[in-house]
Amino acid sequence: MLTTVEGIYQNGQIQLSEFPQHVGDKTQVLITFLDGGQIEPAKLNQLIEQLQVIAGVQQGFNELNAGQTRPVVAFAREMQQKYDISG
Repeated sequence: MLTTVEGIYQNGQIQLSEFPQHVGDKTQVLITFLDGGQIEPAKLNQLIEQLQVIAGVQQGFNELNAGQTRPVVAFAREMQQKYDISG
């Protein structure tokens, strides 16, 4: 899961603008410092989307390393049968 919360770094501390819900103690975080003061909302959304992609790729690697994947041929066969696609 990836949760993004805006905040401000000041005097060696990070002050969050809100506290994330459903986040437990000792949850791993990534801190990204943005250039300049404010950033355009569209650019901020783009950065958030990029972080979500990175988190998704990492989850995929974790599943691969844990053996939680299946061959693409088996997936394709299942989709053909499920949606009545000839192949």
